[in-house]
Amino acid sequence: MTDLTWNPLLRDQLDWHWTHQLRARLDGLTDDEYFWEPVPGCWSVRRRGTGSAPVQAGSGEMTIDFAIPEPDPPPFTTIAWRLAHVIVGVLAMRNASHFGRAPADYVSFAYAPTASEALAQLDAEYGAWLAGVESLGEAGLARPCGEAEGPYAERPLAELVLHINRELIHHLSEVCLLRDLHLHTHRPLPPEAN
Repeated sequence: MTDLTWNPLLRDQLDWHWTHQLRARLDGLTDDEYFWEPVPGCWSVRRRGTGSAPVQAGSGEMTIDFAIPEPDPPPFTTIAWRLAHVIVGVLAMRNASHFGRAPADYVSFAYAPTASEALAQLDAEYGAWLAGVESLGEAGLARPCGEAEGPYAERPLAELVLHINRELIHHLSEVCLLRDLHLHTHRPLPPEAN
């Protein structure tokens, strides 16, 4: 039996999905799709001062909608909101806590005003995350997560890597589904249907 090296396996699990199922599906994302609100009352990323959510956070011209505590059920979220969650809450905050990125949080982040800028942010944070996981090697995966992960501080970093893999696959699949829904609800009717 050969010795398993877990670090490449964990990275390959995510990178396979990123490369073969997720990232290419985000190419060409338009601003219309990015900000589309498929139902009334969506949470989104909005120009400063235009939101109605209890909390609107961000350091730049855009803010993200949220509330503490989160309502039950939580509002439906746009592609912009879901990408912001992945960029900040899933990746940037973890890159800051574990891999030397400048501090990041929902309040101080400068959210993207366009789909193309959001995808550039996503690519940068994803690249930093993958490189950071690689830098852990095998021994680093067994190291405790530390206080940045709150009640999971004593859990091994391998568990955090698995959690981030699930989060990225889950939320970016939601974004792909919303793109499909936008396409199928905004395409012109064929001439015979008019």
